[in-house]
Amino acid sequence: MITQPNHVPERLALLATSAVDPFLTEELLKGEQVHGGIELAKVVEPLPEDDARWSVEPVRSLVDDAMFEFREDRTRADAWLAPRLHATLRLTRREAADKRLWNHIAVAVAPDYVVWRHLPETTANRPVRRVAADRFRGPADRQCFSRLWWAAELFRNGPDYEPVEVACGNQDLIHTVLRTDVIDHRPTAQALVRLLKNGQVTTGREINGLSVAISAAGATLAYDALAADGPRDPGPLRQWIEEAETAPPVARHVLPEGPDEDPVPEESVTALAVYFADLFETAPVRGRNSEDRFGSS
Repeated sequence: MITQPNHVPERLALLATSAVDPFLTEELLKGEQVHGGIELAKVVEPLPEDDARWSVEPVRSLVDDAMFEFREDRTRADAWLAPRLHATLRLTRREAADKRLWNHIAVAVAPDYVVWRHLPETTANRPVRRVAADRFRGPADRQCFSRLWWAAELFRNGPDYEPVEVACGNQDLIHTVLRTDVIDHRPTAQALVRLLKNGQVTTGREINGLSVAISAAGATLAYDALAADGPRDPGPLRQWIEEAETAPPVARHVLPEGPDEDPVPEESVTALAVYFADLFETAPVRGRNSEDRFGSS
């Protein structure tokens, strides 16, 4: 397995997608050899030097700890890393939407983590192991680091990251739901987590079926009307970002705290959880027959 590049930058930067491909060599994608880092540093766009958020060391330290802690079960690293990456990179959504930042983290800062986390196992049908290139520079729901940051942003309940742990502990949920628009509705995100915690939805097929049903229903039903969520005050997020310079490194053994925003109204979460549970009864789950759904007669 490869190690980090010989030259890891001290500051985060922006790396255009058009500049990424020359560094995504077959040797890197197969986990055999990483680039040196010097040439890559010549094609990045610097970020402001006076912003403490762009220091590489806290991010690099996190991925090193994740690779050590979850060396026996790589998929479990997602639930651990997502809230801590979010709390370390205190970004606005506009900043997080810039793919160039995630390109730089994946290719310049931690390509070894991308390979470690996403290099598939060898099987009879897949004798050659290779990381998909979109784990380095793909869409937000596929790229190694952006998917975790956005999962944390969409599933946190105000400052509470515990729902993020639950959501990211289920690969089918973050793989499927991050692609849908309805997940930006905070009560929807929390209701989904509640169904997971209660064991009402468990398997990948069930999550996929429920996601289809929620998206279809959302096209005709305004979830805001069923489960209201008040307007978000931008003040706590701005303050949280401003405090990045003096914030200590995120804790490894307890969850960090996010922006001090109001949590989702409990009555809204309860209402949607009940509604989604009803939707799930008739959701198109592959392999589930009528007896599974309604009980045998």
